[in-house]
Amino acid sequence: MTARVLVVDDILPNVKLLEARLTAEYFDVVSATSGREAIEIAREGRCDVVLLDVMMPGMDGFEVCRRLKADPLTLHVPVVMVTALDEPADRVRGLMAGADDFLTKPVDEIAVIARVRSLSRLKVMLDELRERVTTSATLGLKEAAEAMGAETGAPGRILLVEDRPGLAETLVGALKELHQVDVETDAQAALIRLAEGDYDLAIIGLDLSGFDALRLCSQLRSLERTRALPVLIAAQPEGRARILRGLDLGVNDYILRPIDRNELVARVRTQLRRKRYADALRENMQQALELAVVDALTGLNNRRFLESHLASAIDRAAHAGRPLSLMLVDVDHFKSVNDGHGHDAGDEVLRTLAQRIRRVVRNADLVCRLGGEEFVIVMPDTPLPVAARIAERVRDAVQSTPFKIDAPVGLLPVTVSIGLAERAADANADALMRRADKALYDSKAAGRNRVTLAAA
Repeated sequence: MTARVLVVDDILPNVKLLEARLTAEYFDVVSATSGREAIEIAREGRCDVVLLDVMMPGMDGFEVCRRLKADPLTLHVPVVMVTALDEPADRVRGLMAGADDFLTKPVDEIAVIARVRSLSRLKVMLDELRERVTTSATLGLKEAAEAMGAETGAPGRILLVEDRPGLAETLVGALKELHQVDVETDAQAALIRLAEGDYDLAIIGLDLSGFDALRLCSQLRSLERTRALPVLIAAQPEGRARILRGLDLGVNDYILRPIDRNELVARVRTQLRRKRYADALRENMQQALELAVVDALTGLNNRRFLESHLASAIDRAAHAGRPLSLMLVDVDHFKSVNDGHGHDAGDEVLRTLAQRIRRVVRNADLVCRLGGEEFVIVMPDTPLPVAARIAERVRDAVQSTPFKIDAPVGLLPVTVSIGLAERAADANADALMRRADKALYDSKAAGRNRVTLAAA
């Protein structure tokens, strides 16, 4: 896949070399020769991945990376540090600054391309989540950014898939003081545990005996429940070709043996931060979706949900030749409740009414708040005589027990009027609603606190 790559280096030949290689692989390349310029480009949303030189005058790569990861506008942009520094402490410093990887000069061009492809896929996924949160609600990005920014290594649940006791002991020993680490020696059992368990990260030894570890990585990416689970592989330096293949398959990161404890801790921390950021985005998106179709006061589905559901429910009933009835419920003299006792009392009546309706209708019935003091119950597979009995249960549940309202109101008697209509052979949603509304009007005209059935 293509992506926009920002190459940051104060030495122009280095920029041109990387630019030529990336362009040949159909990446769009922009460049910067200073840290401040790089930050400005990233803040403007003009890159998907940053290739960042460490040794630069003025502001070095470590500081640039820290600033990018501290800014809610850029914290989700993957950063790969490229440097001549090759000590484990340097890698750890880069990873702790928030870098996603740390490549040593002279740069392996194939490794760079594989890493850019892998990280650009991750960026696209995060961008889609961010876009959905942004378009579905004004909340979300700030909360998600705060969740990622506040991440300081909180314990995670990790499943280590490794059948060599020595390596497993090394990995567990490095992580057990910070995280909960479970060990699984069988790859197929690991697949089941990861799909069924609530894990934050999978660490997979690349040299499993009797099973291709890359196949397990591929299976994790093919299952919906594990598609977004971060995967880190532990490999031998000579396993370079398989590491690159793993990145193509969707592996998030890798660590080379012999294992450096600090580097492992830093890489695990990076993966957990990204996962929690993505989880926060998904949670906010789900909340936004619920806000769009759920009435905040009563917790029932709202009119928007009813309008999208009712037409399809009628179509299904017509296709199967099954009955469907619709009930309209309206609170009697509700204006006097608001005028005489205040809107807080009116809200409490509506909340309690919603609870009572839910208790007496069936699980298959859809209860929605239409607006104001009106409610709708859609009853699939329900002929009018059966719907009438359910409507009487609703009416009785409301009028039989006064509503308890905060003092000084105390107990408040409430009744409802109900109109019922059954789907006609050629009826659509609007026609069914009109017939039920006419029956509701007849209930009110006849004295309220009663159920009226629409004429066939």
